Amino acid sequence: MPSVNKVVLAYSGGLDTSVIVRWLQDTYNCEVVTFTADIGQGEEVEPARAKAEALGVKEIYIDDLREEYVRDFVFPMFRANAIYEGEYLLGTSIARPLIAKRLVEIANETGADAISHGATGKGNDQVRFEMGAYALKPGIQVIAPWREWDLTSREKLMAYCESHNIPVDFANKKKKSPYSMDANLLHISYEGGILEDPWAEAEEDMWRWTVAPESAPDKPEYLELTFEKGDVVAIDGEAMSPATVLETLNKRAGAHGVGRLDIVENRYVGMKSRGCYETPGGTVLLPAHRAIESLTLDREVAHLKDSLMPKYAELIYNGYWWSPERLMLQKAIDESQQCVNGDVRVKLYKGSVSVVGRRSNESLFDEKIATFEDDAGAYDQKDAEGFIKLNALRMRIAAQKGRNLK
Repeated sequence: MPSVNKVVLAYSGGLDTSVIVRWLQDTYNCEVVTFTADIGQGEEVEPARAKAEALGVKEIYIDDLREEYVRDFVFPMFRANAIYEGEYLLGTSIARPLIAKRLVEIANETGADAISHGATGKGNDQVRFEMGAYALKPGIQVIAPWREWDLTSREKLMAYCESHNIPVDFANKKKKSPYSMDANLLHISYEGGILEDPWAEAEEDMWRWTVAPESAPDKPEYLELTFEKGDVVAIDGEAMSPATVLETLNKRAGAHGVGRLDIVENRYVGMKSRGCYETPGGTVLLPAHRAIESLTLDREVAHLKDSLMPKYAELIYNGYWWSPERLMLQKAIDESQQCVNGDVRVKLYKGSVSVVGRRSNESLFDEKIATFEDDAGAYDQKDAEGFIKLNALRMRIAAQKGRNLK
């Protein structure tokens, strides 16, 4: 076992991380620094301070990272239109590099030689936390208790609390949700319980941010989103900070049942996992961003971006936010967004988001050329004949040679 003097723990104040504090103190005989991040999970984070103090922690960090999270992580990802395996908007994945970054910063500030987290050995989060930490501080030690201890069930964790005098209210001894949940400003995820059966429908009372689409208002709601360089900066003409944009979209879209997702995904560690997600704001942002790009991006730039997106999304999902290839892709993506400016109007209704209008001073849409009416000579339709023949040339030659196209 390596020698550890001080370790920074990503601390929520719940059962697992409360046990980890004491386990680190006892197992490694080290000082523990706790770090609690407010990234918009919708719960008070300040109570974590009292819980950490009761466990003997002297250095306690509680940081409001909501604006940084949306500005520097969520928005750059949405500039890429990133979506994993055709459906998942990467709500958990994109929060992890920020937490890893802050863990390393606190380790540097406090002179800690290790970091620790409560991710299990079966999931993706262990990879994301640790890949980020190693990229930012190559010599950092990582302690992952779930890969070391034998506390493999909630009952064993509760027994540990009782035997080590960890206050039971800090360990959430009261009735627990049957689901493993993780929330931040972009989404809330649900795993476990009946969701472990891919055939079982999620219970209606599981969902927290969205109403059932069939119970949503019968009247649609319209929103107007203003984009600057690919990011939303105002809603209905009201300027907003990045975090406020996402908070507002979550509330207004969630009220119309927008943003529910039920998928089986391929984890990086090799297994398939069924999860349910609520991402109301992100479910509006993605089509709205694509709509403003449809006006302002050159065709080949747009198509190249689309071809790069699956790789970009996979990098985020697998924990490579701080990798040189993601940084390289981000520079190209951000360069493409310089003219992605304008307004998009969307309609929210019964669980759906529809783009119903878009406008931009940077628009490449030319009504004179696109019109089905008289274009006054703006486009010579005779030019299409040569265009078609040149593009068909290779196929015509192959056919003349008797190539079998069936």
